[in-house]
Amino acid sequence: MGINVGITGLHATDNPAPGIGVIRSLKHPEGWDGEIIGLAYDVMDTGVYDENLLDHAYMIPYPNSGTQQILARLLYIHSKTRLDVIIPTLDSELALFQHLEPELRKHGISLFLPDSIATKRISKPNIADFCKELEIDTPKTYAVKDSGELDKAIKEIGYPLMVKGAFYEAHKCRDDKDTINYFNEMRQKWGYPVILQQMIDADEYDVCCVGDGKGGMLGALPIRKTRITDKGKAWAAITLKNDQLFDLSKKIIRDLKWAGPCEIEILQEKNTAKMHLLEINPRFPAWIFLGTGANQNLPKMVVDLALGKDVQPLPNAKSGVTFVRHATDLICPIEWLEKLTTGGELHY
Repeated sequence: MGINVGITGLHATDNPAPGIGVIRSLKHPEGWDGEIIGLAYDVMDTGVYDENLLDHAYMIPYPNSGTQQILARLLYIHSKTRLDVIIPTLDSELALFQHLEPELRKHGISLFLPDSIATKRISKPNIADFCKELEIDTPKTYAVKDSGELDKAIKEIGYPLMVKGAFYEAHKCRDDKDTINYFNEMRQKWGYPVILQQMIDADEYDVCCVGDGKGGMLGALPIRKTRITDKGKAWAAITLKNDQLFDLSKKIIRDLKWAGPCEIEILQEKNTAKMHLLEINPRFPAWIFLGTGANQNLPKMVVDLALGKDVQPLPNAKSGVTFVRHATDLICPIEWLEKLTTGGELHY
C-alpha cells in the first residue's frame, strides 16, 4: 500500500510557497507510490489546478480559525482520502500543527516537526538573542513591539535597513518615509513585533537542512542566490560546496536538536568574508526541488522520518547545479473552481 501525503503551501506567485517544490521532489523521478493530497487555504492557491501534481485537493480553514475546526476538517479528509503523513510548509501554520500533532497521531496521521521551544528560539524577534548565545554574528536587529519604539530602532540600526513582518516579507528602506510606510504595512498584515534589521553589503546564501531531532544533521543543501526578487526571494540559485556554511548549519542544528526541515539564511560580508546569520525559517524553502536535482531529496527523507523509519545521513549534494524559476499558465475547466468553492474538495 502506497503512502498518502498531505501538503500545504500551494500558492506559487512571485512570493512562492514551498508546497509545489516539495510535491515535485516526492514525485521525482518515477512518481509517488501513493497519493498526493493538496491542502489549500484559498481557492486561488495556484497549485491546486495542476492535475499532474495532485491526486486530490481539499480546502482547509486558515490557521487562525481555531484548532478544533481545523482538526475536524483534517479528520474528515482522512476519512475520505487516507492521510498517512502531513508536511506543513508555511511558517504561520507551524504552531498549529505542533499543537495538533499528538491528536493527529492517534488517528494514524504522522508528522515530523521541531518542538515549540526550538521554534521560539529562532523566531524573528528572538534570532539576535539566539545568535548571542551561540556566539554567531548577525546583523543588528530590533523587534519593534509598538510604534513608540520605531524612532529608537531606526537610530540604533541606521540606514539602509530592512523592515520585516513577524512571519513573512522583507523590504529595503533607505529613509524614514519608506520605513514608516513598510512598518505600518507589516504591522497591519502580520501584527507586532515588526522587525528592523541592518543591511549588510554581502553575498546571500541559504542552506536547507533536515535534523533528526537529537542534534544530528541528516541532510544539508547549500546554495548561493544569483537572482533575487524585490521581495528578497531567490529566483535563481546554484548549489555549492562550502565548509563554512556546512559547519555553521551543523552547529545550529546540533544546539537546537532540530527535527525536520529548516532554511538557514546566511550573509557573507564582502569586505571581511565574515558570516552573519540572517534568519532561520522552520520549513522547506520554495526552491527545495533544486536539492532533488542535486541528488539530495530532502522531502522524501522527511516522509520516512515521520513514519519512524531508520534514516541515515545523505552524502553531500552535487555542487554546480542551478535553477531558474519561471511562470507558467495552468489551463483547467471552470468546474474545478466551482467544486472547490462550493464543495471544498476536488478529485482529479
